[in-house]
Amino acid sequence: MEIQAETPAKKPKRLTSVVWNHFERVRKADACFAVCVHCQKRLSGSSNSGTTHLRNHLMRCLKRSNFDVSQILAAKRKRKDEPPVSIATVSYDDVQRKEEKAIPLAYLKFDPETKIDQTVNLTSVKFDQERSRLDLARMIILHDYPPSMVEHVGFKIFVKNLQPMFESLTTSAVESDCVTIYAKERQKVFEVIRNLPGRINLAVSFWSSPENVNFLSLNANYIDDNWKLQRKLLNFLTLDSSQTEDVLADLVIKCLIDWDVHQKLSSLTLDDCFRYNDLSTIIETRLSQNRPTLKNGDLFDIRCASHLVKSLLQDSVESLKPVTEKIRESVRFVKTSSTTQEKFDDFAQQEGINTEKRLFLDNQTRWNSTYLMLETALEYKRAFYLLQEHDSTYTVSLSHEEWQWVETVSSFMKLLIEVTNVFSHSQAKYPTSNVYFPEMCDVHIQLIDFCKNPDEFISSLATKMKIKFDKYWNKCGFGLAIAAILDPRFKMKLVEYYYKQIYDTEASERIQEVSDGIRELFNAYSGNPGSDDVVGQAGNGLTGTSNATRDRLRGFDKFLHETSNQQNGGSDLDKYLEELVFPRNYDFSILNWWKVHTPRHPILSMMARDLLGVPVSTLTAELAFSTGGRVIDSHLRSVDPDTRQALICGQDWLRVEPEDGNSSSLSAVPLAIELT
Repeated sequence: MEIQAETPAKKPKRLTSVVWNHFERVRKADACFAVCVHCQKRLSGSSNSGTTHLRNHLMRCLKRSNFDVSQILAAKRKRKDEPPVSIATVSYDDVQRKEEKAIPLAYLKFDPETKIDQTVNLTSVKFDQERSRLDLARMIILHDYPPSMVEHVGFKIFVKNLQPMFESLTTSAVESDCVTIYAKERQKVFEVIRNLPGRINLAVSFWSSPENVNFLSLNANYIDDNWKLQRKLLNFLTLDSSQTEDVLADLVIKCLIDWDVHQKLSSLTLDDCFRYNDLSTIIETRLSQNRPTLKNGDLFDIRCASHLVKSLLQDSVESLKPVTEKIRESVRFVKTSSTTQEKFDDFAQQEGINTEKRLFLDNQTRWNSTYLMLETALEYKRAFYLLQEHDSTYTVSLSHEEWQWVETVSSFMKLLIEVTNVFSHSQAKYPTSNVYFPEMCDVHIQLIDFCKNPDEFISSLATKMKIKFDKYWNKCGFGLAIAAILDPRFKMKLVEYYYKQIYDTEASERIQEVSDGIRELFNAYSGNPGSDDVVGQAGNGLTGTSNATRDRLRGFDKFLHETSNQQNGGSDLDKYLEELVFPRNYDFSILNWWKVHTPRHPILSMMARDLLGVPVSTLTAELAFSTGGRVIDSHLRSVDPDTRQALICGQDWLRVEPEDGNSSSLSAVPLAIELT
């Protein structure tokens, strides 16, 4: 008896249902079968049987979740008139949306008949589960998504329709993948920092949460081989409320040792100007036991300039609080009705007030918003006087003296806001330390003038603020001056210009102190006795030999520098200061200038590399103008400390910084939310 082989059924008509994407119709003798391409099970395939039983099978098919899309193409006969292949979709209608917890995919109903806007032609592709897992983890890290999103029903449906072979993951599995990526990226950052030609500067920032849990972030700031200012987040630590500054110092030092940068640390920037003095002192004392700090530690303890300016803004707003509330009530009164607004506009026209600004109420959590409200109200001052004369219901008017206070204080607030904008909106990605000296000098001069104001209210406020400023200036003023001198557009001339205005008769003495200080620092970098480690750094930058050879040639470096100075009639520093200042222009890049002039100023360029990278400010404009502090996002508070550090640090390391400034390039969102 002849055995009849299975042959593909002749096409009596076009198979219109997309369910046939998952079945192959075959004919054996007079019977017609539909063979599942996933599990090879045979079902009735006659035209009289319909497709309902086929769809029911797809819902129960255990192997359907693990098929390669290429199998569909291999199973289908290649016909020119065959419609494009579609992947079956999951229907939301059959899933209880209120259940956001994990739901087994077996309970999700697949609706092959669901219409979609587009169909795609598929090609044979090999699916890689492990790579997809890591891609998902990178996406979560980069875009600050909560890891728990992988258990959301909507995400599961989306992934199932996009790639049925992808196996669902738990939150803990994704967090584990994130930690794996963190460890790999950390090693890359470690190698970069370990091979830096110069020192690093550490910025320490404090964070909080609504649950009163505090956190500590450590950012390394440095100038790389290509003279680009870089910032890398090293650690994000969860603190215990019982930890003292001594314990915090141990924690910071341990992190520095783990990163092998404890002997490369040049400065420590704290984001609070008036606290944590012991923390800085302890860290400096312990680190200097193995390697002396620059200029006996005068350049080590740096405080955030933006925090000082923010504190002065807060004092300004607080001093005007009763008067500011009167202005708010006045604005509310004018805007109460259209009749009052029209009357007020008429008064403004009578007084010749020509401005496009309109009265508005401020956002009381934003310093700059309050300033703009006061500034606008001042322009309508004469209109408010007329309103007071002609409207008896207006009872919250300001006196002439109060208007004078608003005018004087708001002028100082304007300066502080402009200074903050310079710090936060620098042309560079991260401002170099040379930009801060002239701004802080302007604030200093303005405070000196305010202290001389005959009005007791203004002079007492100015005295209070100047006490704060002097604490900052005495600690950080020298470092700001050194950074300004390293700007070829300024050199010593800018110090002389401002110090004569600030110190008057004492200016010459103060200028000499700065001049002696930068020479002392230069001598340390040049390899004077007691600065062998700096000499070694100079050798590292000037030669390309091994570590042992560099150690043996330290004396040669010193000899070469001294004899070169004798032949040229002056030191590297002398030549730099004697040359004419570079013309000021908007497009000037100080790092590019030093990159080009490194061969001419080899020792001074090492100083510039270390000192221009000091993070003088650690606050963004958003935070500098806010009444609140740093608060991390809710999903970051819900994970364990190791995962939290992996997510936050990993995002910083995976972030793509487009060199051309093209905003369309891939970049990450801020690592944590700054709330008020």
